[in-house]
Amino acid sequence: MSKVFTSACPLNCWDSCGFKVVVEDGKVTKVDGDETHPITKGKICGRGRMLEKRTNSSERLLYPLKKVDGEFTRISWEQALEEISVKMKAIKAEHGSTSILHSHDYANGGLLKNLDKRFFNLFGGVTELIGSICWGSGIEGQTWDFGDAYSHSPEDIFNSKNIIVWGRNVARTNLHLFQALQEAKKRGAHLIVIDPIFNATAKIAHEHITVKPGMDGLLAAGIMKEMLRLGLENQEFIRNHSVGFEDLHALLDGISIEEITEKTEVPVEVMTKLAQVYGDRPTSTFIGLGMQRYENGGNTIRLIDALVAISGNIGIAGGGANYAHKQVGQSFDVTELSLANQKQEHRYFTMMEQAEKILNEKTPEVKMIFVTCGNPLTQVPDTNVVKKAFSSVETLVVVEQFMTDTAELADYVLPTTTAFEEEDVYYSSMYHAYVNYGPQLVSAPGEAKSDLWIWTELAKRLGFGDEFNYTREQFLEIGMKSLVEKGLSLSQLKEIGHAELPVDEIPWSDYQFKTPSGKYEFTSKSAEQKGLLGQLTLALPKESKWTNAELAKKFPYQLLTIHPLRSNHSQHYHLLSPEPKVRVEISQNIAEQLQLMDDAYVRVWNERGEIFGYVTVLKQGVHNDIVKIDEGIWSRFGGSVNQLTSSQVSDNGLGSILYDCLVNIEAANE
Repeated sequence: MSKVFTSACPLNCWDSCGFKVVVEDGKVTKVDGDETHPITKGKICGRGRMLEKRTNSSERLLYPLKKVDGEFTRISWEQALEEISVKMKAIKAEHGSTSILHSHDYANGGLLKNLDKRFFNLFGGVTELIGSICWGSGIEGQTWDFGDAYSHSPEDIFNSKNIIVWGRNVARTNLHLFQALQEAKKRGAHLIVIDPIFNATAKIAHEHITVKPGMDGLLAAGIMKEMLRLGLENQEFIRNHSVGFEDLHALLDGISIEEITEKTEVPVEVMTKLAQVYGDRPTSTFIGLGMQRYENGGNTIRLIDALVAISGNIGIAGGGANYAHKQVGQSFDVTELSLANQKQEHRYFTMMEQAEKILNEKTPEVKMIFVTCGNPLTQVPDTNVVKKAFSSVETLVVVEQFMTDTAELADYVLPTTTAFEEEDVYYSSMYHAYVNYGPQLVSAPGEAKSDLWIWTELAKRLGFGDEFNYTREQFLEIGMKSLVEKGLSLSQLKEIGHAELPVDEIPWSDYQFKTPSGKYEFTSKSAEQKGLLGQLTLALPKESKWTNAELAKKFPYQLLTIHPLRSNHSQHYHLLSPEPKVRVEISQNIAEQLQLMDDAYVRVWNERGEIFGYVTVLKQGVHNDIVKIDEGIWSRFGGSVNQLTSSQVSDNGLGSILYDCLVNIEAANE
């Protein structure tokens, strides 16, 4: 007999959808949308539906595995936990606890996924990762400008006269914003998409504007120049609620509109029109993640923020520089869950540079790596170096559900549960402010165990088991403690399935910013306090014909590594039918230059590596000289595009430069 349960999507995604899950005879048989959810309203994407297939897959890891003479052997949990804990004790005693690296990513958005940090902090403190491959530059950039990275509520879009979607294909990555855009258009809003590619979001826009990849900040500067020339800036905001405008004004005076046009490949008249659109308030801006994945990425987001600010679209209904929604995550007591104050030592590597640091840091050397919630062999830049680094340590432990590229390298693989096999709460920190409850619906297959069970058992063996002597419900209550004071308890959340968190629907409406000055900062004091340049610049990407002409001659095409349509990063590729393969999408001018047709087999390469795949020619509204390959593909399906990308960090030190990547392409033999 089947029964329907209210649940939630665990995936790291803008939408954080509510689910209705059908369970029959102890097995999940269908995942659908929860029509009662105020934001997602019963609509979910294929990635969410595929969680049923992920849970029931015959490829699931069912038992602990140990690599012996290059082959995996099934072992008991007792043996796995005992051997791992003994190794941890020995490494800590001889080399210090920071000789262990915890490589954690964002495969699951559950609140209790923070308990791995609790474990390692109580162990004494290990080497941790900071920054973000995904959105780190932009988060830091907006923190410099506003003091934090907040977005308007989803409903506020209907107050916008104009909507700019800048570098963000919401049709692929943010389904419910896409639906809101369609509704806003019906209500009379004017929709403009700025993107090098004519994507599905651009198809519904009134206008699509292409820009040279990596030059978006320069485009924002051109629009600001035109605003100032036309007298469209909001002097009241600039005068009363900001600092550092004089520095911005001088910067803009130092470059001609003609030079901006040459580098962005956007006509002056387009910048003039966009200046008028921004001056015609309220105009909302939805900022994508790709633009900040360049060496100049943080500065790019800051220039777009500056455009929104000088046009007077900050703190007003229908406005906003909407990039992230960190108020949501700040509603939870993550610090009390993680017990960061318990660590005795600490060391940090950036997420992007972890492989180089593993290979080169000697004080102390990394002797052991734990991987949780991630698949670094596909997701971390410069795959060849990542593989070398993760193969170099004495012990690699991977907590996983499937034999991923990273798990294949491991010395120990510990099988863990899927979202429907454990209880947790899930929340989006990007689009909306609803928290969703996810109950345990079915039992895990084989001997798969939850992450919490694994940490609890290891903690017992390492001498701090008392700090894990709590039920899941008790841990959830700890994480939600501050919400109880605001009228939301765990029991209430369980009863209704979802609840709105107490956040500002229109951030900065009181013009009280969280910056050192308390005002919007065109020149950032926070940056200066870190010893970095606080002033905005007109910096260009690291790899371009303007910054490295010789490299651009060898590798004349710009690589974009886009979020896949059917997989959440690398998580679903092994479940897809037909079996996936690398698709190399190219601008029409490349196809004409190299005489490449659809489905031609090609090699794409640069000095970091190479990848082979099958051509699709992009025929409409696409900027010239672009090569696009989806990220996350496993080695068995052709390999990760990160074989080509750089592991260097962005201008503010906390983001990747994945898109700052020039390549060449040629026909190849299969």
